[in-house]
Amino acid sequence: MRRPHTRLTMFTTVVTAVVALLFGTGTGATAVQVPTIRGGTLLYAATGARCVVGFNAASGTNRYAVMTGHCSGTYATTWYADAAHTQPVGVTTGASYPIDDYGVVRYTTSALVLPGDIALGGGVYQDVTGAANPAIGQSVCHVGRTSGVHRGTVTAVNVTVNHAEGTVHGLFRSTACSEPGDTGAPAYSGSIALGFAVGSSGNCASGGVTYYQPVAEVLSVFGLTLY
Repeated sequence: MRRPHTRLTMFTTVVTAVVALLFGTGTGATAVQVPTIRGGTLLYAATGARCVVGFNAASGTNRYAVMTGHCSGTYATTWYADAAHTQPVGVTTGASYPIDDYGVVRYTTSALVLPGDIALGGGVYQDVTGAANPAIGQSVCHVGRTSGVHRGTVTAVNVTVNHAEGTVHGLFRSTACSEPGDTGAPAYSGSIALGFAVGSSGNCASGGVTYYQPVAEVLSVFGLTLY
């Protein structure tokens, strides 16, 4: 009378072992790390490009990364959370460069953590509550992956910059300095997003200026909002 119970126990043990093998619930299993992507995070394209997320944005239930167009490219490509291209996160859905300088990536992976804030470094984050067009005399900060947080003042809007690839219009400029590698740095004034760095002159040792793509324009074109 005990054998059916014994067989059930054995069957349950086998099932438990299979579940542990498939889902990592057994002893010593390594949990799958869910990528966290926010303003200032670096994404890796299948093309080999490495681009900084300026801001996360939303349209309905869809989530997007907004970044520089000269980095993202103007054609569809897959993006990854890691340099080894093992964790796909999204696909380019729109971009403009030259004329403008922005790219938009739609997140296509559900297993992502996508805060609406900006990483300032050292575990510090800047909350973002909305976006606005910059105004001359307005204070501005940006956070570059190379040189960190820098502060300055908006000195010009609707600026035109000429590149070898063509002319970019509608940028704004500030006295905040940048270093090589800071491209894509999210720029903000308090909790208001203003844009992201697309170019600079000078450096932080001798002084310089930074040029930005206004983020409000990108949000308007694609019907996105910051959150």
